[in-house]
Amino acid sequence: MAQGIKITEVDHVGIRVKDPQASMAFYRKLGFDKVLMLPEFNACEMENTAGVRVNLIFNGVATRQQGFNLLQDLPDRYPGITHIAWVIDSMARATEFFARHKIDITEGPKRIGERRLVCFIRDPDGTVLEFNELG
Repeated sequence: MAQGIKITEVDHVGIRVKDPQASMAFYRKLGFDKVLMLPEFNACEMENTAGVRVNLIFNGVATRQQGFNLLQDLPDRYPGITHIAWVIDSMARATEFFARHKIDITEGPKRIGERRLVCFIRDPDGTVLEFNELG
């Protein structure tokens, strides 16, 4: 443990978006239905029933194409956060949910190591979201 600091949990993840309404609708589909608008910061905080929070920051600019991710889709690998990984209770229910809502699974489901079954999707701006069933 670092002396003098004890990190106990992640409070939220900040996600820069270019279309606030489309992004809010997408994250609402994923269950982030408690919304606190933060107009003085050009942002909002969204929370699900488990208390997981994302902050959507409304100052993104258009990229080369819809869903293009600068950290994932260029041949050069720049430093930065490449994805968010969430724990889910059932991969079967998650993949059925994605199919029903026409959300493309970009990778998986597949096993990574002995304890996780994962799949990946992207939000409207190309932010990679990982879903983990742990066992």
